[in-house]
Amino acid sequence: MLAWLRLVRLPNLATAAADSLAGYLVVAGLTALAWPPAACWLAVLASLALYAAGMVLNDVMDVAIDREERPERPLPSGAIPVPRAALAGSLLMASGGLAACTAAVMANTPWPAGVGAVLTAAIWLYDRHAKHTPAGPAVMGACRGLNWLLGMTAAGGPTATHQWAIPLGMAIYVAGITLVARDEAGRSRRTTVAAGAMAMALGLAVAAGFVWLPLLDGAAHVATLPATTWLTLWGVLAASIVLRAAQAVANPAASRVRAAVGNAIMSIITLDAVLVLAACGERWAVVVLALLGWFLLGRRLVPPT
Repeated sequence: MLAWLRLVRLPNLATAAADSLAGYLVVAGLTALAWPPAACWLAVLASLALYAAGMVLNDVMDVAIDREERPERPLPSGAIPVPRAALAGSLLMASGGLAACTAAVMANTPWPAGVGAVLTAAIWLYDRHAKHTPAGPAVMGACRGLNWLLGMTAAGGPTATHQWAIPLGMAIYVAGITLVARDEAGRSRRTTVAAGAMAMALGLAVAAGFVWLPLLDGAAHVATLPATTWLTLWGVLAASIVLRAAQAVANPAASRVRAAVGNAIMSIITLDAVLVLAACGERWAVVVLALLGWFLLGRRLVPPT
């Protein structure tokens, strides 16, 4: 069981759930704590299944490389047979697509099914073709942006221009993480890590457009606190993430790069919670933030990268 949990990257699954849940909440604008409708949970289920499928199929397609660089992983070590993992990944992919289609039926809109189909194609494209090409980080980032859209479309959105800033910004942010992580098995190139860190900073600035874009028109879309206070909170959080990445730029040893990547992945949950804070207030922000418990407990069992 531990080998399977490692194969699906148990801690990182919490970030996928946080994205789709936050996407639904941001569009729905829920303020009072109440059980969300079935479309929300089906979108979360779809994102979990598709993320797990991507992780499994990633290792299936990388098994030859992992035999040399990461022989301790479940597939090259023989803990899980490769054909069994390939079957599991395919079943997870199909389950994710089915959940997205069911979310579309429950939400009475075709968009969750469409986003689920595009996300499935993006995951396959990354695992099969793009991963080791210059387009790899962009495709991985697109997967994260589509994961946000999966939750947003289940709520009938995005319904306003400023809401698009979130999936776009998070896509750029995760593209930056992927760029930083490209050579984490050995000593990374400083220029690659620096480019990834700058992309992460850019993505965080774009995602904050959810709040600062309405301010340009004299409107504030923040639920329970001043927009300037929210932007200060976001800035402090962003600075802490970029600072950890800057440490990896200064010393691109494998341990520093893995620490920066792990911190940036874990911070996705906090970032999602702060975005929900802007749209829905403190109660739902705490609900999303509670997913950090899943990440931290899972990290004690298996590594997130």
